[in-house]
Amino acid sequence: MSGSRITFLEGQAGQGAALARIADRVRTQLASPDLAGLRASERPLFTGIGASYAALAVPVQQLREAGIVTQRVLSSEIETGTAGFDTDCLIAVSQGGRSSETIAAFECAAPGITKTALLNVVPSPLGDLADLTVDLGNEADSYASTIGYTGTIVALDLIAGAVAGRAGDPWGEIEEQTTAVHHQATEIVAGLRERGALCIASDGVAAGASRASAEEGALLLREVVRMTAAASATRNYLHGEMESAGNTLHLVYGDGRETELARSLAGAGHLTLLITAAEVEPADSLSVVRLPEVADAVRVVLETVVLQELVAQLSAERDVPIESFVFANDDTKQGGLDMSDFEVADFTQA
Repeated sequence: MSGSRITFLEGQAGQGAALARIADRVRTQLASPDLAGLRASERPLFTGIGASYAALAVPVQQLREAGIVTQRVLSSEIETGTAGFDTDCLIAVSQGGRSSETIAAFECAAPGITKTALLNVVPSPLGDLADLTVDLGNEADSYASTIGYTGTIVALDLIAGAVAGRAGDPWGEIEEQTTAVHHQATEIVAGLRERGALCIASDGVAAGASRASAEEGALLLREVVRMTAAASATRNYLHGEMESAGNTLHLVYGDGRETELARSLAGAGHLTLLITAAEVEPADSLSVVRLPEVADAVRVVLETVVLQELVAQLSAERDVPIESFVFANDDTKQGGLDMSDFEVADFTQA
């Protein structure tokens, strides 16, 4: 079974309301006695591939701050089993539940490890292998994911909160917050889209939970805009990686060292978009989207809202259809790809 498809722009428009629905649904599931084994996990190991792997930076950061031993690992790295990982609960993320590498990780997990699947689409092959499941409710999603990705962030935050024993959650105003940031991003991105579309590459730079945004941003720029893109941790970027800046779009997320980094890049004439809650004034080559002071996971969702608007406008500027594709890899999903989901692209398109 595959989830129903909507366009990328439809996903943007309906995202706030969908995230509020997802938060309500996942809260209810996590309170159920059926998920007591997940709530009791002491050493969770998170796994996924692609955008799902990027999202895992959020719960890993949260749980480590709560003193819980955890890490994220690409599903392809544990296709042969979980030996070498000290874990009592393997939490696998796959929006459609058909990612072949993530299914293989479940099939090879060591006995005694609770296998928990976080999905959007149910039923699914991954869900069939799981001991426990959390689902987003079969929300319609775009091929280059909008609601499916941000909804996964919401669910991962709620899972991390349940494991850590957190009281309450930060999602009560997500619909209004999403709408406000989208409106701001639309205006800010419009001012840089023409120059941004001419850039040959993009760097995303962030620390902590926002590494999810840097990684997801690089993926969206590659698959939607067809721009070479990479993601880096802030401190690592400072140790030499930034030296290759040149006709590069820089996406910087954060309030600390990131603000000085953004100013340095823009001061050298490099197009820079800073996404921050800090009070930073825009300048030549420096655009700023100002976020509210919110919990880390909410911030990552709002950063992603900005990213989605950026790639939507850059793809329009480059005349690249958002729902098109270049490469169809039929070994990444169990059962192959449903070609009716996609528009065939011009293989010569830049």
